[in-house]
Amino acid sequence: MSARGIRNKFSKYATAVIAVAVCAGPATAAEPNYPVKPIRMIIANVAGGTSDILARVIGARLTESWGQQIIVDNRPGGSGLIGNELLVKAPPDGYTLLLADFGSTTTTALMQGKATIDLQRDYSPVTIVSYSPHLFCVHPTMPASNVKAVIALAKSKPGKLNFATAGQTTAPHWAGILLASRMGIDWTYIPGKGGAQAVLDVASGQADVLFNGMLATLPYVKSGKLKLIAVTSAQRNAALPDAPTFAESGVADFVTGSWQGILAPGKTPPEIVAKLYAETRRVLLLSDIKEKLAGQGADAMGTTPADTVEFMRRERERMTKLIRDSAGKNL
Repeated sequence: MSARGIRNKFSKYATAVIAVAVCAGPATAAEPNYPVKPIRMIIANVAGGTSDILARVIGARLTESWGQQIIVDNRPGGSGLIGNELLVKAPPDGYTLLLADFGSTTTTALMQGKATIDLQRDYSPVTIVSYSPHLFCVHPTMPASNVKAVIALAKSKPGKLNFATAGQTTAPHWAGILLASRMGIDWTYIPGKGGAQAVLDVASGQADVLFNGMLATLPYVKSGKLKLIAVTSAQRNAALPDAPTFAESGVADFVTGSWQGILAPGKTPPEIVAKLYAETRRVLLLSDIKEKLAGQGADAMGTTPADTVEFMRRERERMTKLIRDSAGKNL
């Protein structure tokens, strides 16, 4: 389903959930005026990536409206596991949040050798903040300039092209695995500590190709430091009207992207979750915020907590199948 379709599906719930947020009363018996102190927003990647950009944009507005600082805390490592573990171990009081790619969060939990995170038990989903398609880019000196040419080049040099990822098992990494699986490509995956590092790896020539979220990647495309091959959305993106989709490039039904969202620790009181949701959605509906995101190729979302839970359930099922189908392959 497209981002627009999901956004329309979720919008019918917005009025009811905002009413819950407004009428729920005190967030907790001890703190009727939540928030009464700064809120820590963990980013499980280095600064400059999609989640980091969104956290700073949204955090600044939440700080204005609540009068409490939103402190962005970058904790990269372990393909997101470090940041996720910090969240689930935090008190469920609304003062520690995680803004992350839901696809990456799902696979990070599912791929653990020793499961320390349970997707249903350890998270209180707040909202999906935005969706942005992946950009499929290469180093500017690569002779290939379209999807078919990149695929042909990769197949002619098995294991020779380096594919930079935001981290092992992240959403952009799985996009590369999907394309390689479907097209018979064998490239070498170079895991990083986030999308910002993956972009720099390709822009500097240390790697050859990548998928990455549009918010973090678009500036490098516009500056000519990356060559854009295609976008992974179902239709062309308004911010890049000349960039073809994969379907237009001869690869049907190849749609991937990054769904960034906010999570609180499991067992966070529903009144706090509702207040976080209502205020975040209000920020996302501000015309300047919507325009800022749209100008960078992202769709503002603002899904309800209940529908965010359902989205993560479906994502868990999808990624479980993908992980199973990829067993034994070079990831």
